[in-house]
Amino acid sequence: MGHQAVDSLTNLFTKATHDLAVVQHRLEREFQQTYPDNANPVKLVSRIKKIHEELLILRVQCQELLAAKQDLVDKAQRTLVGNRKMIHKMQASAQISLKDDSDDTAYANFNQIIDEWAAQVQSRVGGEKDVSNSEDINKLLFSAII
Repeated sequence: MGHQAVDSLTNLFTKATHDLAVVQHRLEREFQQTYPDNANPVKLVSRIKKIHEELLILRVQCQELLAAKQDLVDKAQRTLVGNRKMIHKMQASAQISLKDDSDDTAYANFNQIIDEWAAQVQSRVGGEKDVSNSEDINKLLFSAII
């Protein structure tokens, strides 16, 4: 007797699945006849879901890219500023006249690029306080990503 009840329930679910598939097929056919391809509600919903999923993936990738760019900026700044200090020490020990920071256009351009990057990060994360060094910028980026 238990098998009959299970078989009956299985048949009921099978019929319901079939009926739903028929209704879905009829709706899709009706939508295709009623709406042009670019206005078909079924296709629009499908496209919206796909775009939403892609936007989530893109957001994560942009955050990773932003963090990697900040890491690159930090490393470049440490390396270039460290090398510049070492060159200044070598010049001083060799008694070669040192360039003043205001006379060094490459160094001034580098600092301008770093300042512009800091301003971009600050505006992106909506910070209103002044960020004076890369550690502050990293904290802002980290808080924005999290």
